[in-house]
Amino acid sequence: MSDTLSVLVVEDDPALASMLRELLEGEGYAVVAVHDGQRGLHEGLTRRFDILLLDRGLPALDGLDLLGRLRAKGVTAPALILSALSNPADRVEGLDMGAEDYLGKPFDIDELLARLRSLLRRHAAVSDAVRVPGGLLESASRTVTLDGGAVVVLSERECGLLAHLARSPRQIFNRQALVDSVFTEADDEGVVDTYVHYLRKKLGRSCVVTVRGVGYRLGPLA
Repeated sequence: MSDTLSVLVVEDDPALASMLRELLEGEGYAVVAVHDGQRGLHEGLTRRFDILLLDRGLPALDGLDLLGRLRAKGVTAPALILSALSNPADRVEGLDMGAEDYLGKPFDIDELLARLRSLLRRHAAVSDAVRVPGGLLESASRTVTLDGGAVVVLSERECGLLAHLARSPRQIFNRQALVDSVFTEADDEGVVDTYVHYLRKKLGRSCVVTVRGVGYRLGPLA
């Protein structure tokens, strides 16, 4: 591969961790393997990974707690949970915590590799980062990564509004057009002003420009 894909493996069973490393490296991945949740959190926050492969029952920090903390910090790499806890309720809990897939132990090696490939394809399809004033908006994770490296988490409505403005950065949108496109359940144009206010509080006043008597547009890009 010209661009090697990287995998963070967090697995407390040394034999299984070693097997996963050997397997994934044999498939061409670059692998970082650690054995507890706290170390996994450190690696996940200090390096960029293309995919996360996390055991659920980890020492120091449970796998689902680890994933929740990574997501809260803006880490969007797709995650597959490996766990001996594999009944439907366990899988639902894992998916609700931000995992894209969940595979019970013991697992079939070919199925694991196929699921990793599928996760990477799906993640590539929804990775729609777009430039906004002062940073990069990723709609899939509802985050703006600021030019200085800080990550700002947006609500679903804040993200929808900013993404709509960013798709047509030179266009001026009146309030009704934004209600029709972004706030379809609202019956009051004032909702637009409210969410412009929220965005400015999080990203600075220049992120959305008011065109007096007309509406709003995206702020100037650097």
